[in-house]
Amino acid sequence: MNRSRQFIPVLFLAVFSLSLVPSLGAASSVDAAALQGARAAAADPDATIAQMLRYAIEDEYLARAEYAVIMAKFGELRPFSNIIRAEESHIAYLRDAFADASLTVPADLAASRVSAPATLLAAFKAGKQAEIDNIAMYEGFLASPLLAAADAAELRALFVRLRDASKNHLRSFENQLSRY
Repeated sequence: MNRSRQFIPVLFLAVFSLSLVPSLGAASSVDAAALQGARAAAADPDATIAQMLRYAIEDEYLARAEYAVIMAKFGELRPFSNIIRAEESHIAYLRDAFADASLTVPADLAASRVSAPATLLAAFKAGKQAEIDNIAMYEGFLASPLLAAADAAELRALFVRLRDASKNHLRSFENQLSRY
């Protein structure tokens, strides 16, 4: 097959794929990232180790970006101010895991994919949902037979640590929401 015939299906696939990506003006603050992070992981139950790492760092990028725009709009409030620092640590741990696996760390494009919720109550609800999705993502990874291998023990321990941190973050958001 000549190059021009090969190019047409590739071009069509690229245009078709772009039509599936939600618009940036959608209701949720991270809908444009529907094919990234925890949402991508949920749609990919057979993810490879490289894909798990990519989804994990994308989700941590998204959480950090969302909490940053929330604080830009509402001020340096807890728990956002504490949790954003934790997200920085999570990203650093994941960068180390990428290096250990000899993989390239994906670029952080999350800031262009999030927007601040309209109210502080909505911000707490968004934080709660982000942590629920993050926990589900890590639990899905931990159920993978790929992480049962002895050589995956370090990555498994990392995913447990990140999941457990998200459980703590979730409790913080639930505490804030109980005050409303």
